[in-house]
Amino acid sequence: WTSQVSATNALPEYPRPQLVRPDWQNLNGVWDFAVTARDAGQPGSFPLRILVPFPAESALSGIMQKITDQQRLWYHRTFTVPAGWSGRRVQLNFGAVDWQATVSVNGAMVGTHTGGYDAFSFDITGRLRAGGNDIVVGVYDPTDAAGQPVGKQRVDGGGIFYTASSGIWQTVWLEPTNAARITRLDTTPDVPGGVLDLVVQGAGVSGQRVHAAVSTGDTKLSVVDGPVGVHLRLPIPDAHLWSPDDPFLYDLQVNLTGPGGGDAATGYFGMRSIGKAVVGGVLRPVLNGRFVFQLGTLDQGFWPDGIYTAPTDAALAFDLRQQKALGFNTVRKHIKIEPARWYYWADRLGLLVWQDMPSMRTGPAPSTSDQVNFEAEAHRIVDQLRGYTSIVQWQPFNEGWGEYNAGHVADLFGSWDPSRLIDPNSGSNCCGSDPGNGDVVDDHIYVGPGGPQPPTASRVAVLGEFGALGFRVPGHEWSPGNGFSVEMEPDLAAVTRRYVEITAALRGLVESNGLSASIFTQPTDVENEVNGLFTYDRQVLKVDAGQVLAVNRSVLTAALGGVVTPNTLASLRVTTPGFTDRYLRHQDSLAGTSVITTASGGTDKLDATFWLRPGLADPACTSFEARDFPGQYLRHQNSRVRRDPRDGGARFDQDATWCARPGLTGAGTSFESLNFPGRYLRHFNAEVWLAADGGPNPSDTPAGFAPDATWRVTTPWWRSGADLPLDTNRSFRVTTPGFTDRYARHQNGLGVTSVITAASPTLDKQDATFTIRRGLADGSCYSLESRNFPGQYLRHQNFRIHLAGNDGTALFAQDATFCAQPGPGGPGVTLTSDNIAGHALRHFAAELWIAANGGPNPYDNPANYAADVTWSVTDPWAP
Repeated sequence: WTSQVSATNALPEYPRPQLVRPDWQNLNGVWDFAVTARDAGQPGSFPLRILVPFPAESALSGIMQKITDQQRLWYHRTFTVPAGWSGRRVQLNFGAVDWQATVSVNGAMVGTHTGGYDAFSFDITGRLRAGGNDIVVGVYDPTDAAGQPVGKQRVDGGGIFYTASSGIWQTVWLEPTNAARITRLDTTPDVPGGVLDLVVQGAGVSGQRVHAAVSTGDTKLSVVDGPVGVHLRLPIPDAHLWSPDDPFLYDLQVNLTGPGGGDAATGYFGMRSIGKAVVGGVLRPVLNGRFVFQLGTLDQGFWPDGIYTAPTDAALAFDLRQQKALGFNTVRKHIKIEPARWYYWADRLGLLVWQDMPSMRTGPAPSTSDQVNFEAEAHRIVDQLRGYTSIVQWQPFNEGWGEYNAGHVADLFGSWDPSRLIDPNSGSNCCGSDPGNGDVVDDHIYVGPGGPQPPTASRVAVLGEFGALGFRVPGHEWSPGNGFSVEMEPDLAAVTRRYVEITAALRGLVESNGLSASIFTQPTDVENEVNGLFTYDRQVLKVDAGQVLAVNRSVLTAALGGVVTPNTLASLRVTTPGFTDRYLRHQDSLAGTSVITTASGGTDKLDATFWLRPGLADPACTSFEARDFPGQYLRHQNSRVRRDPRDGGARFDQDATWCARPGLTGAGTSFESLNFPGRYLRHFNAEVWLAADGGPNPSDTPAGFAPDATWRVTTPWWRSGADLPLDTNRSFRVTTPGFTDRYARHQNGLGVTSVITAASPTLDKQDATFTIRRGLADGSCYSLESRNFPGQYLRHQNFRIHLAGNDGTALFAQDATFCAQPGPGGPGVTLTSDNIAGHALRHFAAELWIAANGGPNPYDNPANYAADVTWSVTDPWAP
C-alpha cells in the first residue's frame, strides 16, 4: 500500500466510527517540521516537511530519523475554518500523539496532553481568527528512557523490541459542534435484559437532554429520552446477537435537545454477552451463553513503512480480513492500542479482541509516578474503547513487563469495566507474577502447545502465546539474513506442516487440560522476527491457506465435542449436568457409565477407551472397538448397548455402526444409530441404551434426553494404542530396510543404535536391553529403564535421547514417558513423546532423537520417517 500514499490522501477516512458527525476537516497531510534539543523553546522556523499522521521514525513520514530523549519534535501547519461553520464551536481532535504534546493555535496555548495511546481534543474556538490560522504542536517522547507505557517500542530496537513511533501517529482533524456536545457514546449490551445500556457523555451541557434511537436499515426499533451522563435503557426486541459467525451491528442515532441548541451524532453497536460458565464440568468463557473456543493470533500492529501507523485503511483492514479467512476468530492486540477504525473493522468483520495495555519498559521497576501515570492512561483507554463490541477481555500486564501490584491492577480494571473478562498477567507462568485473581489463567509456551495450566473454580484457562515458526523469505526481509524465531523452518512447506502439527495438538488440550483459547505467534513478521504467517510487507503468505483453515476449523469443532477422527483412540464423556465426571465404558460385556479420574485403575481406564473405527456398515460413520478387546465392538441388541465380538454378519455391522451428529444440546456430539434413524446412544441410570426422545421404553423418557444423548469426544484415558509387556526386559530392533541388524541402546549417556549380534560384547547387549515400566508421567504409557543402570531411563532433552537418573521432577517424568502406538511403517510399535506433540522415537544417522515428520531439524527429514520410528520389540539381548 506504500505507493498508494501521497501528500493529499493520507488516511482520508473519518477516524471515529462510533461517534460520527457529518461536518469535519481532515488535517492529515504535509506539515512543517523541526527537531530541537529537548529543553529548547518553539523554533523560529521549521526547515523540514513531515507527512502527518506517520511517526517521525517511519519512512512514510518523510523524516525516518531516530528520536531520542534529548530531543523535541515540532509540527506546524495552517488551516482555514470553512465559512459554513460560523457560529459553532470548533474542536481540534488528535487520534494519538506519543507522548507529551503541547498545542498552540495562533500563538496561544490551547492545551497539553500526556499519553501516547488515547485520543484527546481541545476547543479552539476562542483562539481562531478570520482567514488563515496556525497550529503548532510540540512533542516530547523519551520512549524507553523513561517509565511511561511504550509497548514494544525502543529507541534502539532489536530482538523482540522494535523501532519507536514518536510524535503524531493518528489522524488530526477539526469538526464543528454546538456548545453542548456529545463526547462519547458508552454502549453496553444487556442480552438477558433485552436492552442496550447507553450512557451519553457530554461537555458544555446546560439543561440539554438525550434523544436516542436504535435502528436497523430503515426500521426504527426503539427510542429513549433522558439526561446526559446517566444510564438509559433502549429495548432491543428479539435481539440479533453479534458473534464471529454473524457480526450483526445495529445503528444508533443520538441527539442533544434543549435550550441553546444541541448536538447530533451517529454510532453503532452489537448485542452480545460475555461471561464465564461451567460447561460440561469445566469453567469456560462464554459468548452469548455458549462456549466458543477463542482461536487467535498475537497481532502486534507494526508496519515496515509506517511502523505504528498503517499506510491506508485498506491495509489496516487487510490483517483482520486475512486472519478471519484463515479460520481465526480472535485477535490478541499485543501491548498496543490501535486507531478507532481498527476496532471498527474487528466489529464489522467479526473477530473477538483481547486488548493488552501498552506495557511500561522492562528492567527498572515502575516508580510511584509511573504507576499513577499508567493507571490514569489505562483508565482513559478503557473508557475510550468500552463501546467496541469485539473487545471481550482486558490484559493489564504481559509477562511481567512493567508489572507492579498485579492483583490490585486487575481489580481496578474489573471496577472500570465489569462487563468483560480480566486477564491479570498474560504469561504469568514464564514471567512476572500470578496474582491469583481476575478471570483468566494464561500460559505462554513456545513452541508449544505443551501442557498449559488447567482452569480453576474461578478462572478459565488460556494459552496466551505459542508458536513462533520462522522462515526468511528472500526479498521480503526487514534486514536480510538477520531474521530469527524460536524455531526456524527449512522451507515454506515445513512452516505449514509444523503449524498444522502444533495446532492439531490443541484439540486434545480442550478436554484434557480444559483449555478455552489459544493465541498463535504471529500473523505477520515484525522487523527481524520472521515467525509470521505473512511476511512483514504482507506480500507473501508463508503457509498453505487451505491446510491452515482446515486445522483451525478442526480445533473449533473439537471444542464443541464434534471431532470424530477415524482410527484414533478416544473416550466419551457424559455432558449431563451433575454427571460430567462419568465416561462411557464396557463392563462384563455391557455398556454403562462410570466415574473415571486420574486415580482410577488401569482396567477402568482401558474399558473407557475405544478405537474410533470407520463404520463397519458405513465408513462415513463410526464403530467403537474396545481398546482392551480387539475385534469387539459396541452394538445395540434389544435396545441395550453391549460389547460383542464381530460375527461377520450384516446385522451385527449395522447394529455396531453409529453416525456422528451435532450434539442435541447444541454442543458435543450425538451418535445416531445407522439402522434405527432417530434413535441415539444414551446413558440412563448408569446404563447405555439405544433410545428415542419419547419412545416406548423407560430409557426413552424425554426428561434429560438431549444432554443424556450428547457426548464429548475426549482425549483417551488409555493413551497407548499398542501393548508392551510390563516389568520385563526387551530389546528394540530397527525395522528400516538395510539396518535391521541394529538395536536401540545407550552409550556414554546418549541414545544410539548399534549392530548387535550373538557375538557382541556383554556390555553392548546390556546397553541394548531395557526394562519396560509404567510411564513415569502417565500409567497408560511406558518408560524404558536401563537394564544395567537401574533407576536410569531414556529421556529426551533438546530432542536428543539421553540416559539419565530420575531426578523426581515432573519434566523428567514427561521427557521419559512414551506412548506405544501401532507402527506406521509396518509390524512393530512407535513410541510417541508424552509431552511434545507429533514427535516419536527415531533413529537417524545412528543416533536416537524424538522427531517430527518433516519438522525443522535434520533428524525430522521425512525420508524413511515411518520406518525409522517403527521398532520391533524383541527378546532381550541381556535377560
